[in-house]
Amino acid sequence: MTTYLCNACGTAYPDSDNPPEACKICDDERQYVPSSGQSWTEQNSLNKRHRNAWRLMEPGLFCLQTVPAFAINQRAFLITTPAGNILWDCIALLDNSTREIIHSLGGLKAIAISHPHYYTTMQDWAKEFDCPVYLHESDKEWIVRPDSKLHLWQGREMELFPGCKLICLGGHFAGGTVMLWSDDGDKKGVILAGDIVQITPGAHHVSFMWSYPNMLPLPIRQVKDLNERIQPYCFEKIYGAFEGQDVLNNGKKIISESAGRYMQLLNGGD
Repeated sequence: MTTYLCNACGTAYPDSDNPPEACKICDDERQYVPSSGQSWTEQNSLNKRHRNAWRLMEPGLFCLQTVPAFAINQRAFLITTPAGNILWDCIALLDNSTREIIHSLGGLKAIAISHPHYYTTMQDWAKEFDCPVYLHESDKEWIVRPDSKLHLWQGREMELFPGCKLICLGGHFAGGTVMLWSDDGDKKGVILAGDIVQITPGAHHVSFMWSYPNMLPLPIRQVKDLNERIQPYCFEKIYGAFEGQDVLNNGKKIISESAGRYMQLLNGGD
């Protein structure tokens, strides 16, 4: 029996003798099946061809990303806190070096994931580090590999640890979540955004989409709601899902102004 991983999104499926016929995540309009067709891999093959690169973003915050690129190629982030370490978002590859580094940092107390595109091999990470995975209840239909370590949370916010809070913004997915880290070194406040809030090239603006690969926008009411949900929180910095998506100042203002411009254009303005 093999745990098959989708090559396009990295999602792991229940053990089977043969690959699944399709990937539920990629069949949805918010992801895509490559023109070459659905294909699969498994962890041993992934380990032979890839590794995870680590980078210290600021004191207490690491990012890790698979190289060469695999699947969506998002970044995951590890936050170190006095209450324990948190992995924000997940990547498919869990190699020996990553295991050793995280164990040397004290392991993980929790994993939290922004939306279903980054569920990947979350069950394997939870097993390795014996910790819960927090997913928003609104996205439970996208769990394709059930596990006892998956915990569903509800509502608009949930405090994981002191200084680390999950905030449901919706948008890209109904349960689309960001993490507020308010105990960063300079106390400016950090939002770990996944691609619920998408940082644009130059990092001076952000955007929001229902489907990124199919370029389908969010309706005005959802952008308005997303912006209203995040504005009560204090933060200056935003770290997005991909390399170079780092807003280091004025993050809250950038979201507000970008949301306003987005709604203006959708409403027929210029």
